[in-house]
Amino acid sequence: MWGGFAIPHKPIRFRWIDFLLVLGIAGLFYGLVSVEREWTGVWQPTVEIDLNPWLLPKYTFFSMIRGIIAYGLSLTFTLVYGYWAAKDKIAEKVLIPLLDILQSIPVLGFMPGLVLAFVGLFHQSNIGLELAAIIMIFTGQVWNMTFSFYHSLRAMPVDMRQVSCAFRFNWWQTLNWVEAPYAAIGLIWNSMMSMAGGWFFLMISEAFVLGNNDFRLPGVGSYMSVAVNQGDIPAMVYAITAMIIMIVFLDMFLWRPVVAWSKKFKIEETGTQFETTSFFLNWLRRSGLLQNISSITGFFMEYGLNHVFPKKKVPTEEIGKMRIPFRIFIWIIYAAFLCLFGYGCWKLYHMLQALTLSRWQQISWCGCLTLFRVLSAVGIGTLWALPAGLAIGLSPRLSRIFQPVIQIVASFPAPMLFVPVIVFLQTVDIGLDFGSTVLMLLGTQWYILFNVIAGAMSIPSDLREASRLFEMNVWQRLKNLYIPAVFPFLVTGWVTAAGGAWNASIVAEYVVFRGHTLAAHGLGAMISQAAEKADFALLAGAVLSMSAFVVVFNRIVWRSLYSVAQRKYTL
Repeated sequence: MWGGFAIPHKPIRFRWIDFLLVLGIAGLFYGLVSVEREWTGVWQPTVEIDLNPWLLPKYTFFSMIRGIIAYGLSLTFTLVYGYWAAKDKIAEKVLIPLLDILQSIPVLGFMPGLVLAFVGLFHQSNIGLELAAIIMIFTGQVWNMTFSFYHSLRAMPVDMRQVSCAFRFNWWQTLNWVEAPYAAIGLIWNSMMSMAGGWFFLMISEAFVLGNNDFRLPGVGSYMSVAVNQGDIPAMVYAITAMIIMIVFLDMFLWRPVVAWSKKFKIEETGTQFETTSFFLNWLRRSGLLQNISSITGFFMEYGLNHVFPKKKVPTEEIGKMRIPFRIFIWIIYAAFLCLFGYGCWKLYHMLQALTLSRWQQISWCGCLTLFRVLSAVGIGTLWALPAGLAIGLSPRLSRIFQPVIQIVASFPAPMLFVPVIVFLQTVDIGLDFGSTVLMLLGTQWYILFNVIAGAMSIPSDLREASRLFEMNVWQRLKNLYIPAVFPFLVTGWVTAAGGAWNASIVAEYVVFRGHTLAAHGLGAMISQAAEKADFALLAGAVLSMSAFVVVFNRIVWRSLYSVAQRKYTL
């Protein structure tokens, strides 16, 4: 025994999977070294993207690393921000409206400030542009995950909260053993959708124009952007093929193992008849190297957590003393945020003075047009995503068949499919004013589908068996069990789908193909045009108006539906 850790009596048995694992780690390390060389290279604002297909593996790997780093940042932000908003009543009144505002700001709204700030900070290397691209991908991922985690914590059943109180869990034990497992399934499915949301704006994140500057980073998104601008059909096919391979790779080696692992968090009182499996997860479980590493890591983590968060109950007087410095720290953060917010409002006021009243009227009318397209896309998506999500989530067989297919289709950047869709719309004589709704739908319908699937998979098997015992028909099950059970998830899907549609409007209402510009009358097209012309006053006014539309609609409609879901339809 050493510090409470038992040395294994049997020697470590290495299998063939351990050899493959070491090779995979070595290959990943080599790839990361290539990424490090690219990041620390001499700064080049415009990188010539070679359309040679043999360079696509390197470009695809660079894009994948950016997406994974952005997801790591998104997951960290989700756990901290979502937990804070769900547990602090005072902070919730500020954090949730702020989240609505941040979700409503399109990628092009973040782009000018991010690019100028990071390029100015790292003006001798490519780190600035890389960080700006990662943060832009982050803004396409994080909001959906945060809303899901926050709503799961708020909608947790009362009996589970009573269990944590009965066992006298502290906040960490409650989060680790009760809250995080309850939110795991929804968070994982929304993570897959969030990764897809990051790929949606991959072309903008890796190749963007800001005034007279054309910024590009080596990646599959910039490769596709150059191919579209040049009208190179074979290069477009190569880029689409590379994206499909990358998405299948991530599904096989990341998402399917995580989904299979998360099945143990499903709440039910009866045993499941089917089990989601993953060959890669089974291989990892048979790895002797990982078993020994996990046992040693688990010991040190448990040893450290027992010292940081002791299991013994802390007296109330000591808790009160511990909370005083924490409260002071929180109020300091509030004060700093208010000062920063005030300074930003003052600078924004001076910038917006350049806009005339007629310009504001035009912005408002364009906002109404985009709002109509957003609601149309959400409504059309719900018509097919709700029944399809219920069918897939309630059937383990269909889930095994369609989950990788849905993940591939949903993760595919919809802007890469805009060209054939626009050609079809022009063939049937439909302009972009109506056709942009179809382009929005390509990227936003998956938010609804993934949330409905997560909700259907979370329905306890004992409730489904009870519906069979009562001999309910399909309509009765939909009315009394399935729709009420998935309604909280459906509301989250509506909120995130609407936010995704607002963001997608910047690429759905303004498309450039073979040197020709197609634009609809809407707020998204106005934002894209303002960013391309570096008209920062119009860009700020349009982004501010879009945020106002989203926040007002969220406060009036979505918040009411959240209250109904929390009050009436929580399992």
